[in-house]
Amino acid sequence: MLMRKLFLLLCILLLTSCGEHELPSPYHAIDVTGPLEQADFHLTDFNGKSRNLADFRGKVVVLFFGYTHCPVACPTTLADLAQVMRMLGKDADRVQVLFVTVDPERDRPELLAKFVPSFYPSFLGLYGDAQATAQTAKAFGVSYEKQYYKKGSYTFLHSDGTFLIGTKGQPLLLSRYGQQAELLVQDIRLLLAADR
Repeated sequence: MLMRKLFLLLCILLLTSCGEHELPSPYHAIDVTGPLEQADFHLTDFNGKSRNLADFRGKVVVLFFGYTHCPVACPTTLADLAQVMRMLGKDADRVQVLFVTVDPERDRPELLAKFVPSFYPSFLGLYGDAQATAQTAKAFGVSYEKQYYKKGSYTFLHSDGTFLIGTKGQPLLLSRYGQQAELLVQDIRLLLAADR
């Protein structure tokens, strides 16, 4: 009876060792390519130029949704991304940070042009009308909701992760809010190396 159980255990071990093993991801961010494979945007930058993801082919795109009146998450993320760009050195020329506003009502092009590049000169702010904003957020699985408080003032609850998109539009990674700059730099460098 004992020999039979040992033989059965050995067979199970052999069968499970024959299957393909999935290697752990080299990225610190989560690969969301599958569910967001067709994600794109059709927005306008603060210079008035129509933009979509294909405009940035050859660069790693770092995409973040937020709004200029955001009290904490948005300016913190933009400051962290500026630190990432400085840490990248010459590789920063091959990276484009895009800030997509979820508040096109207040975030007019002039405001985006002052706010976004104040963190790092190459950062670009994108906006659209309410429908284009909603379509872009949906394409990337981002949620946002306007919350009113005193005398008609409002704020937004919104997803606060950062997307990293490879130089050819894939893979698409999602980095959590507050990710260490060093880990973002490592992920970006891996994406850049994949293009060489």
